[in-house]
This record gives sequence, C-alpha cells and structure tokens, in this order.
Amino acid sequence: MFADKDAIAMIAVKDLDAAAKFYGDVLGLEKLDSPEQQVMVFRSGTSKLNVYRSEYAGTNKATTLMWNVGSELESIAARLKAKGVAFEHYDLPGLTLEGDIHVGGHMKVAWFKDVDGNILSIVSGQEAL
Repeated sequence: MFADKDAIAMIAVKDLDAAAKFYGDVLGLEKLDSPEQQVMVFRSGTSKLNVYRSEYAGTNKATTLMWNVGSELESIAARLKAKGVAFEHYDLPGLTLEGDIHVGGHMKVAWFKDVDGNILSIVSGQEAL
C-alpha cells in the first residue's frame, strides 16, 4: 500500500523561529515554501520534514529522525559540534562510546537534540538494519 509512497517526517517544536534557525542554519536544510503559517517544510535529500508548533514538543524519549550519512559521519559530527550542537551519550548494550560517536559492529551513530529536545541522529552502516 505505501511501498511506493513518500513519507514525510513530522517534528513538533514550541518555537518556530528557534526551530527555523536550528533546522535551517545549524543543520543546513533547505526551507521550502509552506502555505501554512504554523508549519515549516524543509527538504533533506529527497525527503521532506514538516516542523510544526505543538505543546507536546520534545516529549518523545526516542529517536525522532535519523540521517544515514555514510562515511561522512565523523566530519558531519565535527561540523555540528563546531556549530554548538551537544551530543547525547547513552549506555547501550553492544555499543562503545568513542568521543561523541557510539560504535558497534559495522554501525556508528551519534545522537543529538534539537532546540526542543527532540532526539535526532546521524548514522553510518545502517544499511544492514
């Protein structure tokens, strides 16, 4: 039913202006025109992210969005850190923390939060999952 349909991520935020700076300036996503004033649409590759205002922003305690960045993981993590992004460190079975990057088997992943506490991540080696 949905195998050939595009999915759109929905990310709740409290402050659209702060989110615009984070998703546009820090993460470098292209902001697209949006007919709604309460929703911002960003392009990430061939995907779209709808960032919208909600009182429930940041209440999800799990990863909201992940980018598979392949061999660029370390360089992207360094660029994010240079822009003031703080990485999350978790104690997870099968993963070892190397700096800000969790490593396990053929996978590397780094988690960080947006301005409202939504958990985002960059990953390398995710193809096998």
